[in-house]
Amino acid sequence: MKNLKEKIIGATGSVSGAASVLGSWQICHSVCLGIIALLGVIGITIVGMPLEFLTKIAVPMWTIAVLLLITTFILYKTKKCISKNMVIMNTGIIIAGTPFQQVQKFSVFFWVFGGLIAAYGVFLMIKHGKKVKCHEN
Repeated sequence: MKNLKEKIIGATGSVSGAASVLGSWQICHSVCLGIIALLGVIGITIVGMPLEFLTKIAVPMWTIAVLLLITTFILYKTKKCISKNMVIMNTGIIIAGTPFQQVQKFSVFFWVFGGLIAAYGVFLMIKHGKKVKCHEN
């Protein structure tokens, strides 16, 4: 049961990072172009963007990612069950995936700042490479 809790907590952090990436229009656009290119290689032609529907849910997905990150951070602070490095990486991904139209002219800064934070989290994970154990309160 304890191992299951740890896996659920770890999955929450991963879902947080993934949801933030899905919230970014630019990422969705790149994924769509990749899908179109892949399908073109195997002989299927698509006109338009097959994942365009994700742009309509970008802000809700990003909001869910932020809420999951907050939950993950609370669990990190209270139970110490989550890797600090994973929290750092997910924070960077969420910053890089900011989907709001009002700040799109600053999107490069969000990508760079969020990317640097995420890269730092990955660097720390590789450098330390230790498994986090839960401490029951």
